[in-house]
Amino acid sequence: MTTFALWAPKPSRVRVRAGDTTTEMTGAPDGWWRADLPDAGPGTEYAFLLDDDPGELPDPRGTWLPDGVHRPGRVYDQAAFDWSDAAWTGRQLAGSVVYELHVGTFTPEGTFDAAIDRLDHLVDLGVDLVEVLPVNGFNGEYNWGYDGVAWYAVHEPYGGPDGLKRFVDACHGRGLGVVLDVVYNHLGPSGNYLPRFGPYLKAGSNSWGDLVNLDGPQSNEVRRYILDNILSWLRDFHVDALRLDAVHALADTRAAHLLEEAAREVDVLSTHVGRPLSLIAESDLNDPRLMAPVEAGGYGLTAAWDDDVHHALHALLTGERTGYYGDFGAFSTLAAVLTGAYFHAGTYSSFRRRVHGRPVDRRNTPGYRFVVSLQNHDQIGNRATGDRLSATLSPALLTIGAALMLTSPFTPMLFMGEEWGASTPWQFFTSHPEPELAEAVEKGRKAEFAEHGWGSEVPNPQDPETFRRSKLDWSELGKAEHAELFDAYRTLIALRREVSDLADPRLDRVSVEYDEDARWIVVLRGDRHAVAANLSAEPREVPVRAAEVLFGPATPADDSLELPPESVAVLRLPA
Repeated sequence: MTTFALWAPKPSRVRVRAGDTTTEMTGAPDGWWRADLPDAGPGTEYAFLLDDDPGELPDPRGTWLPDGVHRPGRVYDQAAFDWSDAAWTGRQLAGSVVYELHVGTFTPEGTFDAAIDRLDHLVDLGVDLVEVLPVNGFNGEYNWGYDGVAWYAVHEPYGGPDGLKRFVDACHGRGLGVVLDVVYNHLGPSGNYLPRFGPYLKAGSNSWGDLVNLDGPQSNEVRRYILDNILSWLRDFHVDALRLDAVHALADTRAAHLLEEAAREVDVLSTHVGRPLSLIAESDLNDPRLMAPVEAGGYGLTAAWDDDVHHALHALLTGERTGYYGDFGAFSTLAAVLTGAYFHAGTYSSFRRRVHGRPVDRRNTPGYRFVVSLQNHDQIGNRATGDRLSATLSPALLTIGAALMLTSPFTPMLFMGEEWGASTPWQFFTSHPEPELAEAVEKGRKAEFAEHGWGSEVPNPQDPETFRRSKLDWSELGKAEHAELFDAYRTLIALRREVSDLADPRLDRVSVEYDEDARWIVVLRGDRHAVAANLSAEPREVPVRAAEVLFGPATPADDSLELPPESVAVLRLPA
């Protein structure tokens, strides 16, 4: 017997078609409809029909949509998968290094199973958590993943729900935790049938689409729809953490914010399954209250992305000052973020033309709560041509950026291919089958960058070649210049694990010395270690004593350190 349940307060009649049988469902005042059907086991095709409309709609909570988001789904048994990770005790965020990847471009095949074949590379690199860009159902063959409309489903071309489970199981077998990127602030432009069932949306929109009804009439079940989805990824798919996309775009005026509810329920689930479960916010707010405990008036999330660290490193290394990089680029700015996490912390942001952010309590807020990166999918893919830092920076400068990030008090995150200086771009790509939507995306992308004089350079997101050129070229690892950078990343990650000072999350134990004109910086980590970098094109004598050079080409002198041009060193200081 299979129970079909659907929250649909809008229609007055609901039927379920399972296999060759169509059955009237029984409704209740709370908007839920139910029907118990024999002979509708796993694999049975099913869909819903609302009122007298003959059109069939997929299940909003459907896990398995093998024919896409516009077609009926199939009954999926969450308990049928044969897991082999019973001994897995989880992976906490504190002390971890994260690796971000997109399933469709991580390998030539673009599937979970192909990604499994590359996991040993990540183990060799030394990362702890694999963050996967969104895999929920969207229309088309390939996409970044942020156009999802079937939040419970796993995109079939990647391998469907069983493919994701195989990937998670394989990660756990190699000691890797899994972070899944999820989107709850909007839905994609094609295949969103939720408004046919009930008030999932409300008036207004954000930068990406209509607002989700988190606080209006009948919003209890809309929130439950999201909360149950969060719990399903963590419980049914054994995922270890979720990265919540653009939480600043969640319009919620309730006293208990959706994020607070999510944090509470995830804590309960963590207690039940006996392993750490983390919620990581992507937020543009620079507000440490996201990570503050609920009992202290915060939302209780584990961590948040910190773009200010990225901006400080990027602007300093590249010299770019356009757009939101305008306030960044000085050594003083890098010093501010390395010691205080945010640069805009109740200070004026010239890009926003207003005061932005809130200061971080350096003594009581551990740095691991801030996920930082030198590159990530947003900061590469939202450039006009999707160019990586490796397209403009020397391997030496890339190594400096990596060292400053990987020895910081924060949680470092790498973007796939960064560790070997991949030459392939990562561009914005879509595969909308609707001609009018495809044309709108192409025109919108060009118009977005035309203001900066880049309109003619922007690749067409709908061109299949845009997607293909964004795939990693794994053969590059066999070339000397790429292999050397990979060895540097691997060594730095190993040092972070071996030397406690280099992973110490206490912000009040970090201090920075620098010379803007001479272009050197020294980051003091605890009492016994330091990271010294020379970003100039000339050798520099840096005023720091070193008992031992753990990484880099530096030469210790009596009371100083000789650093070659564009070089970085990790040092053990005298006792």
